[in-house]
Amino acid sequence: MEDYLEAIAVLRGEEKVARVNGMSRRLGVTMPSVTSALRKLSDRGLVIHEKYGYVSLTDEGNKLAQDVLRRHRALARFFCEALGVDKRTGEEDACRIEHVISPVSMDRLTKFLEFMAACPFGETKFPETYRYFLEHGKLPQECLRRAPK
Repeated sequence: MEDYLEAIAVLRGEEKVARVNGMSRRLGVTMPSVTSALRKLSDRGLVIHEKYGYVSLTDEGNKLAQDVLRRHRALARFFCEALGVDKRTGEEDACRIEHVISPVSMDRLTKFLEFMAACPFGETKFPETYRYFLEHGKLPQECLRRAPK
């Protein structure tokens, strides 16, 4: 169900409104599947959807959708920037993992990324030295000097 909330939030950002057909295209599911999911989300008080009308998030639904987007963005950023995977793979992996990662691990990963952006290790820039390691299969000289013997 979180996929549907995320789709609503993204579509509202891209197209200013969310509709069943847009959600169907974005999620790669049938329109009846979207309608069924929206009924369940409406019953939980997360969305407002009038038949053949726009879909909007309630305050609670918006809060949940923003949390899903935050997790997705943090995971995609970690895969792409820290691990050096391509954007498509990073986005796909983030979609898979964001729904099963524990809140504790997600919080730590987000804090790690914030720390990395603000405080690169030592005099080096961690992401760049890690990319060098991935590309060359060996540690850069500056890391070798710091590595434990």
